[in-house]
Amino acid sequence: MPLSGLSVAVFDAYGTLFDLGRLLDCVRPTLGEDATRLGELWRRKQLEYSWLRSLMGRHADFWHVTGESLDFAMKSLGIRDPSLRSRLMEAYLTPTAFPEALAALTKIRDSGLRMAILSNGSPSMLISAAKSAKLDTLLDALLSVESVGIFKPHPSVYRLVEQRFACRPEQVAFMSSNSWDVAGAAAFGFRTVWINRQGQPLEALPASPLRELPDLSPLPALLAG
Repeated sequence: MPLSGLSVAVFDAYGTLFDLGRLLDCVRPTLGEDATRLGELWRRKQLEYSWLRSLMGRHADFWHVTGESLDFAMKSLGIRDPSLRSRLMEAYLTPTAFPEALAALTKIRDSGLRMAILSNGSPSMLISAAKSAKLDTLLDALLSVESVGIFKPHPSVYRLVEQRFACRPEQVAFMSSNSWDVAGAAAFGFRTVWINRQGQPLEALPASPLRELPDLSPLPALLAG
């Protein structure tokens, strides 16, 4: 059954709209199988560092955290190649969207809903990524945690949507590929949809998504209520 009473559709960025797996294409010829291991460790440390910095009260923007986590991942795998590091960091600024993202967002926009990204990414990262992925003209706002100086899933991050669109939490559909992000948004009061691209089990956290989808393709029909 479609979700009704919505006014805003909000998306996480990395892994939800932007394909993180493709970021590694530029180094696969050099690293081979190590490219996948590097990508997985890089992403895990990127998230861990964001959560730990939030708990420590020592915020740094996501570009800085992304670089620190990449440095750790490269050292862990014994990779010493400054040019490879530069290529990977540059790739984070110019991601591609998942194949179904453009069509899905176009249909949602045509339905009359306003749309935004809400991300850990810094403003400059999000501007560059949205333009690279050709989604920038569909979005009403690129909301970054830099406005509040703490990372997801802190409630103040999700409150940015309320402030930007003058809406109530129950009027917001929030989509993320990260189960922990969906839990944070659901706990805040958003109506959440988990884009479970990897077929992972649901995190054992206090709040759960209303819906689970394998990708963004079914989303326009779900939000059409």
